[in-house]
Amino acid sequence: MMMLRLAAAWASVAVFLLFGDTVLGQLGAPLPSLFVFGWLLGVIIWSAFGVVHEAEDIAHRLGEPYGTLILTLSIVIIEVALVGAVMLGAKGAPTLGRDTMFAVLMIVLNGVVGIGLLIGGLRHFQQRYNLKGATSYLAVIIPLTVIPLFLPNFTTSTPDGTLTSFQAIAFSIFTVALYGAFLALQTGRHSMFFREPDEEGKPVLAANEDGEAASPSSMREVLPHVGLLLANILPIVILSKGLAAVLDFGIAKLGAPAALGGILIAMVVFTPECITALRAITSNQLQRAINLCLGAAASTLGMTVPAVLLIGVFTGQPVVLGLSATNMVIAAMTLLLSTLTFTGTRTTMLEGAVHLAVFFVFIVLVFSP
Repeated sequence: MMMLRLAAAWASVAVFLLFGDTVLGQLGAPLPSLFVFGWLLGVIIWSAFGVVHEAEDIAHRLGEPYGTLILTLSIVIIEVALVGAVMLGAKGAPTLGRDTMFAVLMIVLNGVVGIGLLIGGLRHFQQRYNLKGATSYLAVIIPLTVIPLFLPNFTTSTPDGTLTSFQAIAFSIFTVALYGAFLALQTGRHSMFFREPDEEGKPVLAANEDGEAASPSSMREVLPHVGLLLANILPIVILSKGLAAVLDFGIAKLGAPAALGGILIAMVVFTPECITALRAITSNQLQRAINLCLGAAASTLGMTVPAVLLIGVFTGQPVVLGLSATNMVIAAMTLLLSTLTFTGTRTTMLEGAVHLAVFFVFIVLVFSP
């Protein structure tokens, strides 16, 4: 299965590199456009599942938080590649980065968390997690959300939610520094905050499937899986330009809301990771699911914001980061609810129902703002 996936992905890359311009030139006709979209979308999603599989193998060998960190970083690299491809290709997507980041926050913090807590509550009644780990994520997510997505609406140097070049560079440096400091603490002295707690709420060592404490793996065991991880990521990055062109054409042709492009990118990229998080919750591994969900939100903001801003600075494209007034209300409510949800040591179905209700409001407002 793994070799078949890689063969299909790299064969698609070869075909696209050789005949990509010809294929994309057929986008005006309905059937060729649907075929190209289905082909690229299928290969990218299939490769994304390969990324998840290899990241889970690495997680099994390294334990938490390294396993989920590798997975979330891999997925966000794919997201940044897709967003960058659309921005560099279309030359007219000033809100795409903002829409994608906002969609990720809504899908992960409301959709996946809501469904997950409902499933976990039904199956396990209450689920335990490491409070310090969750609050550490939220302490980073809140400023990384408010500063790039809220603050541009209130600065006076530029209108319409944009930033000056100085502000863009300064915000990029701040974002990278804050997220880098968080990663250093997550993988260093505070790594125990992101491990499954025991019955008394204390973090325990990561365990393998046999319930034995996991020991650090040798580089000889991990490197082949890192190589396979990269082999699954690269086709997605290469094919992202083609998918970006198809998405841009399709949204313009259908007259769909501009925010739909960001939602589609978020769904394509994060679907495998969301499925992994829901599987973890079903297995009563809530901490792993939290590492995936909150880690996805933090890494999306920490990596996409500087990437989008720097693309805007170096290409001269306008980049609109400020959310609309409606979306600011939804984002603020999501941050507040997430803080309330993860202030105890256990979760119930009620929190899941509330998050899911906010997610449905988000979907409604995309099509009827």
